[in-house]
Amino acid sequence: MRILHVVPTYLPAVRYGGPVFAVHGLCRALAVRGHEVHVFTTNVDGVGTTPVPIGTPVAVDDVRVTYFPSPLLRRLYWAPALGRALQREVGAFDAVHLHSVFLWPTWAAARAARKAGVPYVLAPRGMLIRDLISRRSRVAKSTWIRLIERSNVERADVIHLTSQLEAAELERFGWRLPRLAVVANGIDEPPCAGRVAPDVEAIGAEQPLVLFLGRLSWKKGLDRLLSAFARTSVGTLAIVGTDDEGLAPRFASLAAGLGIADRVRILPRTVVGSEKEHLFAAARLFVLSSYSENFGNTVLEAMRRGVPVVVTPEVGAAEIVRESGGGIVVAGDAEPLGAAISRLAVDQDLARAMGEAGQRHVTERYTWAGIAASMEEVYRSLGCRDRAVAVACC
Repeated sequence: MRILHVVPTYLPAVRYGGPVFAVHGLCRALAVRGHEVHVFTTNVDGVGTTPVPIGTPVAVDDVRVTYFPSPLLRRLYWAPALGRALQREVGAFDAVHLHSVFLWPTWAAARAARKAGVPYVLAPRGMLIRDLISRRSRVAKSTWIRLIERSNVERADVIHLTSQLEAAELERFGWRLPRLAVVANGIDEPPCAGRVAPDVEAIGAEQPLVLFLGRLSWKKGLDRLLSAFARTSVGTLAIVGTDDEGLAPRFASLAAGLGIADRVRILPRTVVGSEKEHLFAAARLFVLSSYSENFGNTVLEAMRRGVPVVVTPEVGAAEIVRESGGGIVVAGDAEPLGAAISRLAVDQDLARAMGEAGQRHVTERYTWAGIAASMEEVYRSLGCRDRAVAVACC
């Protein structure tokens, strides 16, 4: 099959976290399975740009990636050259896979696919959540839904969700939905060990270590994690991740107000590769207490490394945690969340047993090869020829 992904941003940009890496993991695995995979994207990387060739395909792990400039309206990733390329080339693909909502490339790619008669799969990537929309840019996003996004969703051939929770949230809108396909994200093999910076080494030395690793965002529920940790008496909590929203001082102030500043370490920067591995290796348990999370890649990353997890029911991967026995799913209120953290921090035997159970489950069921095979069946159900698949990620 011949597949086109259209995404607002793509590797090597790392500030955008899980969705970007998940899309690349899927593209790479599809290419390994013999499909011809292309990506159309922009060179936007926060307030800057990714230093890549423009308008010329470059190979990234056997995936053909073409970057286009976004001269204006960068928050919407408006890229007129990308739109022109879609109009010229989309008809040569067997399918288009759109990975986002509320962004211009999704609208442009959906329109071009419909005009060319090419089926498209739309992946909202956790952005079509009613409560999430009501808390952030409600008026702007509601208007965009009414004018653009609802039509994109209802006219798609398939909606790709990464969890049953995300599917249930989408159904709450009451739209006339096409077929829903739940295909989870996969997990990469842990990289080899390498150099670790002193700040990461210092955090790893704190034992027992309770780890949060991800973007420092309000939706991650770090306020309720801190409130829960204040009810514990053992261990150090490490909050590590990119802080584009500038929330680190607020969380430090909250920790001080709760009387746990001496037990909390906040590292507001991107941590990948060997530094991420060092933190996972040092952690007694991993916590993700999000208010809204369509999947939660870091949950599977922790489980793959044998680290038990504590997650809230609003995390899409919670169903995997329950099924595997690899951790505890608990309400985000301070008392039950704090009790779950204490339980694993204190009971090393329980933590080890849950970590081993989670590791077995993820290793057996969530490799990218297996996930790509499932997505391949979704493309085939659209009548795609078995030669090359095109995925459009926004």
